[in-house]
Amino acid sequence: MTTVVVAAEKVPEQHYTHHEGRGATPHRSNPKAIHRELTTLEVQPGMNIAEFGTGSGYSGALLAQLVGSTGTVTSLDIDTYLVKWANLIHHERGIDNVRCHTADGTVGFPERAPYDRLVAWCTPPLLPKAWVDQVSDSGLIVAPLPIAAVPNMTVVAKIRIHGGEPAVEQVFNGGYIEATASPKTDLDLPGRWVDWEIRVPAPSWISIAWREQDDRLHTGARTALGRLLKDPHTEPYSGEEVDWPSWRTYAASLAEPQLTMAGISPDLWAIGHSTPTTAAVLQQDGSIIADAPDSPSLSVLRDWLTAWEDAGRPAPEAYTPTLVSRDEPGLSGWNLRLAR
Repeated sequence: MTTVVVAAEKVPEQHYTHHEGRGATPHRSNPKAIHRELTTLEVQPGMNIAEFGTGSGYSGALLAQLVGSTGTVTSLDIDTYLVKWANLIHHERGIDNVRCHTADGTVGFPERAPYDRLVAWCTPPLLPKAWVDQVSDSGLIVAPLPIAAVPNMTVVAKIRIHGGEPAVEQVFNGGYIEATASPKTDLDLPGRWVDWEIRVPAPSWISIAWREQDDRLHTGARTALGRLLKDPHTEPYSGEEVDWPSWRTYAASLAEPQLTMAGISPDLWAIGHSTPTTAAVLQQDGSIIADAPDSPSLSVLRDWLTAWEDAGRPAPEAYTPTLVSRDEPGLSGWNLRLAR
């Protein structure tokens, strides 16, 4: 069995990520994360593999090494440009057991199913039923999944299929770009669950878990974002440096209907609490932004942070994962939720 480390020695990463003909592609994952996910995938020679998110083609080349000449790799991406280049680079290197296709990966690729293994480099809105249906019995899925209906609240899950049903064996910190219906050009804005955004004079956005209670004009989301932007109260977080993966996982595990994520400052995410009349969030840099010093949302946020500290800032691996079936038109599968 070829290990990921051995496979990586045979695949020229820069040739894929910074190809002289195509140039650097921003649609690529950290090589260390790729190696971790492929190790978790437990790939063996001769397997039939599907990957969702072709990107630069590097991960597909690694999979080709891992499955060997008797195995096959099917790689899907919504971006035709990336697919064409990945196919060409694989061809240039003499790799003939990988085929890249332009397709919506969230519906799978039944033409080459069943798959022994499935790996995703983009985050679907839930674990799609199509993925589970297209993986063979005892097969594995390794994919990032949301743990709340707001952006960037994800973990990477290792899922085993038994009798057509998925079971989570392991979760760990990680996340990738959201799967979207068309190529994503703005990599700074989440691809899903943005309830309101402002582009001038500076970009900002908000995502509210209570969106179903908002009206068609998104009045609640607009008001909450406006309160965070106009003459806000700010204060430093009194605790140690924020462990963002731990904090976001804890916040998601609360399953609070008023959970909110926002992008108030450039390159900084923020998580907190909001209602149609009040809002408060903690940014990645440790600053707290609220609509007022006596904000009810600020009080709730402080309580959440105290509980998080009292719990010992648990790592994502410390939670118990549960898959909750969801069957709606165009959205059939399982939501992943974490609890302590």
